[in-house]
Amino acid sequence: MHEPRSFAYSLSQREDGWAWCVYDEDGITVADGAHGDRAAAQAAVERLLRNASSLSSEEAA
Repeated sequence: MHEPRSFAYSLSQREDGWAWCVYDEDGITVADGAHGDRAAAQAAVERLLRNASSLSSEEAA
């Protein structure tokens, strides 16, 4: 049986908008991107985390 994976993320402001990065529990970048505004960057991270959570649930089944 697989343990649920844990993720962390960062958001950072830059001149042209916001950059984001999602890391696994080993500190390895699993996804990153950039958006013009903070809300879009946060939404992208949340979508990714929801999808990762559903994938972890399917693996455990």
